[in-house]
Amino acid sequence: MKRILVTRPREQADGFIDALKAAGFEPICFPVIQIRPMEDHTQLDQALKNLDKYEWIVFTSVNAVEVVFDVIARSEATKQAPNLGRRDKGEGIKVASIGPKTAEALNARGVIPDFVPEEYVAESILPGLGNLNGKWVLLPRAEIARKALPEAIVNAGGIAHEIAVYKTLPAQVDPDGLAALKSGVDWITFTSPSTAQNFVEIVRRQKMNPFELKNNPKVACIGPITEKAAKEEGFKVDLVAEEYTTEGLVNALLNA
Repeated sequence: MKRILVTRPREQADGFIDALKAAGFEPICFPVIQIRPMEDHTQLDQALKNLDKYEWIVFTSVNAVEVVFDVIARSEATKQAPNLGRRDKGEGIKVASIGPKTAEALNARGVIPDFVPEEYVAESILPGLGNLNGKWVLLPRAEIARKALPEAIVNAGGIAHEIAVYKTLPAQVDPDGLAALKSGVDWITFTSPSTAQNFVEIVRRQKMNPFELKNNPKVACIGPITEKAAKEEGFKVDLVAEEYTTEGLVNALLNA
């Protein structure tokens, strides 16, 4: 039975772990990042109170959905929230979502995205936003989010309003996961650039070489953005999922 190291945040790993087990793998939980909402949501609260100034709000992750709707639930912005994704006669702010999991998180909150691109990367969302000339786009994102999307919006004549709503921090080392890594795993999986970056940092802190681990594990990435980050860290990437989801990653591992 192949041992698969899961580096994504513990609170987001259950579905991936269950899918790996169902596929006949032995998942090893070794979270290297943790997600924390920003302490100050003043900018987000102000934006939510003035949604009518925006043409679009773009959600690029489940994390962003969770934080935004938590702020909505705890603030006066709640009065504006029902307008998200529930537009009459095409009026009101439109909602775009990157990836099926993000769309599912919105659906669970009663919001149906107006646009979900077929490819689950930020750059692919721009064509679905239409004419952005002089129009505002709200981007609730990670503190260290890539700049490709806001730059593309600006280049298209739009006004990208980025608000950092959560941050990614190194996780506490899981002793069981570390022991399994030391004894040898078959695959290391990365599901975001920050998982690759923090894996290197955490492993080095344990006085280990992340590129010379026992059993010479192969590296699998959820998509090309994560692949690029892993290669920049120094990894040889052996596998990239064709569908940029954890389900796609499991299928790719099955066919490896």
